[in-house]
Amino acid sequence: MNKLTSYKTIVAVSSGSGRAGVAVLRLSGPGVRFALETFAGVIPEPRKAVLRRLRDGQGETIDTALVLFFPAPASFTGEDVAEFHVHGSRAVLARMLAALTALPGFALAEPGEFTRRAFEAGKLDLAAVEGLADLIDSETEWQRRQALRQMEGALGASVEDWRLRLIGAMALLEAEIDFSDEGDVGSHIVDDARAMLAAILADLRAALGSFAMGERVREGFVVVLAGPPNSGKSSLLNALARRDVAIVSAIPGTTRDAIEVRLDLKGLPVTLIDTAGVRESTDPVESEGVRRSLALIARADLVLSLRAIDSEPNSIAADDRTMAIATKSDLAGTVFPNEMALSVWSGQGIDDLLAAIAERLIGEASSEPALLTRERHRQAVREAIVALERAVAGESAQIELLAEDVRVAVGALERLVGRIDVEDVLDQLFNGFCIGK
Repeated sequence: MNKLTSYKTIVAVSSGSGRAGVAVLRLSGPGVRFALETFAGVIPEPRKAVLRRLRDGQGETIDTALVLFFPAPASFTGEDVAEFHVHGSRAVLARMLAALTALPGFALAEPGEFTRRAFEAGKLDLAAVEGLADLIDSETEWQRRQALRQMEGALGASVEDWRLRLIGAMALLEAEIDFSDEGDVGSHIVDDARAMLAAILADLRAALGSFAMGERVREGFVVVLAGPPNSGKSSLLNALARRDVAIVSAIPGTTRDAIEVRLDLKGLPVTLIDTAGVRESTDPVESEGVRRSLALIARADLVLSLRAIDSEPNSIAADDRTMAIATKSDLAGTVFPNEMALSVWSGQGIDDLLAAIAERLIGEASSEPALLTRERHRQAVREAIVALERAVAGESAQIELLAEDVRVAVGALERLVGRIDVEDVLDQLFNGFCIGK
């Protein structure tokens, strides 16, 4: 029996939870045709929506719905798939789920179970599955573009190209190993193989160079508001968030712990973090807050170094990750060179600051979304690079060892797309999916 057809038939609500005009019930598995005949009285033509009354086993109408059928293997999961587009009532959904799961061989789907079946049927590789998960979780335009590119197979296609070229180089090396005493095997064959490996190595290094941006777009850029007490950090956070997030007070040291706000800046995901004022303190609680502030500053993608316009320059070291901000510009004071002046009270400079933050972050980004977006991707590509560096540099004097380095690189790339050794990754990944996906 085929592995897929031995599965139970799974059922889930694929649309959002709660009241809605329409809700989508998805089914996948060997019992789909039986369910269609039982509830809708018909198996529709593939991919053509039909309007039907859905009736339970006693003939009672549950709802009127659009019904669609996607026969195997040309479906998302590779199995027979059906969808019932019903009214988005909690009562309708509860009744339909109860009736469907009462059928023999039917059960509610586990999180990500539809996608796992698609992966096991070869419909998606592991990188595409991760792209799908990221697309579902995407909150900004850059995240959507990056996730969609990965879901549509950009990384998988690149990995397959690298893998096939590595196999081609390996074939040359195997020919040298097995037929070195034959007259038609040229002496240049190892050099040709190394040249092929050098070209692949260059491609892998270029892909690895995009990882930092890919990870940032996926997880969000971190922008830290830093400065001495009463420099206007909390007021600026509230202004940028357009709501009262942080407590604002004239008392120095009010903010003791970091406060985070998520923003969408021109399609980029940004986490703004308000930190405790940086100063010397004998208060152990405030001192711990300062220590955490300095740690956040150290790992931030961008630091907004704030000072009140009527105060002295702050002590935070400036580097290429720093933007100097003079707050409270509605008061008398001096704007130093390279500072941007703004006033939360009047709103002057706020829009300019948002534009400057977005420009600084976008300046680091490529117009084309990154291929590598997860630490797992980075590790796999890095392992392949290390193996190919040995091979290209000639560290392996014996051809057999050179061929082994190529095999290591191929194995690393196959793990990246889920060909081998991925069970633990799959369990963690699919548990993060919603039930109906």
